[in-house]
Amino acid sequence: MGRLGAGLPAMKRGFLAVAVTAGLVLVGACGSGGGSGGGGGGGDSVSVGVLMPGGGASRFGRFDRPLIEKHVETLCPDCPAARVAATSDPTIQQQQFEAMITRGVDVIILAAVDPQLMRPSVESAHRAGIPVVAYDRLAQGPISGYVTFDGDEVGRLQAQGLLKAMGPKADGGRIVMMNGATTDPNAGWYKEGALAVLKGKVKIGKSYDTVNWRPENAYVNMTGAIAALGAENIDGVLSANDSMAGAVVSAFKAAKVAKLPPITGQDADLMAVQRIVKGEQYMTVYKPYKRATDATVEMAIALGRGEKVEAIATGSVDSPTTKNVPAVLLPSVSVTVSNIEDTLVKDRMYTVAQICTPALRPACDRAGLI
Repeated sequence: MGRLGAGLPAMKRGFLAVAVTAGLVLVGACGSGGGSGGGGGGGDSVSVGVLMPGGGASRFGRFDRPLIEKHVETLCPDCPAARVAATSDPTIQQQQFEAMITRGVDVIILAAVDPQLMRPSVESAHRAGIPVVAYDRLAQGPISGYVTFDGDEVGRLQAQGLLKAMGPKADGGRIVMMNGATTDPNAGWYKEGALAVLKGKVKIGKSYDTVNWRPENAYVNMTGAIAALGAENIDGVLSANDSMAGAVVSAFKAAKVAKLPPITGQDADLMAVQRIVKGEQYMTVYKPYKRATDATVEMAIALGRGEKVEAIATGSVDSPTTKNVPAVLLPSVSVTVSNIEDTLVKDRMYTVAQICTPALRPACDRAGLI
């Protein structure tokens, strides 16, 4: 795939630099009445199926879902309110996808739990004439569009932040890498970006691919790394996301480690931001989700109407199965304790009151948040 490594999406230049446990998700979009029942058949009325890989307190439940719902409502105020289903179980998500095809939606937005497992369903949708927009994760099969954040940049931001936090130990120190799931192509993309920065600078004592991104698996892996290397010999941990970073912190605390090494993350989860304020996690990667959800909804509605998406897409990607998928690739932001107010608070991701609970007020005061 070029510089990002085999099996990951080959990114073509020209991207915009700024730019349920069960149940069917149906979002009426733009126009009166329901969907056309045939998929991508044109007309103003478009039914949009939406599948998320997590809900509730997850990033997808807290941010992506409401933003998608709101933008659909903004583009089509007369359409029924969005009903969004989410699951972290790939088998259930596959069942949800097949149900959407049966119901005859016009277009599907898919943030796949397991992009490879969803390939047969994407192929079924294609045969039914239903375009699929991959969101956040590059699904396999004949997808019609893709919107995500630059994974190479995410990995580089994490590695750069880790090296900065390690100080003198960034020259020859030992780190542990807590990578994402091998079933998620984004995880490999993040890893490649990070290694491009870390190579030749630090020693990688242990590197783990975390099954299904599950924190409990990260906890087991980190516990093993501490036992094998010794906590005093771990100078930093590159954790691919915030949930796993929380598990890493827990593993160190369970080992009675008083002074934690620098730990990275991704997604700007509220608990991670609070850990950053407390000094338990060094940084996270903030992805301005509204840009991504807006582009995804606009692309889905255009495809559902049978329209081209060149005016929305700013480049193209190659998946392991499909060439030249119209895509939007967006930038991310590194967040440390020094710029929480200028990023997350300014963008109204969180209020200071949400971050600075009574127990955190002294730490927030030291951070200049109150």
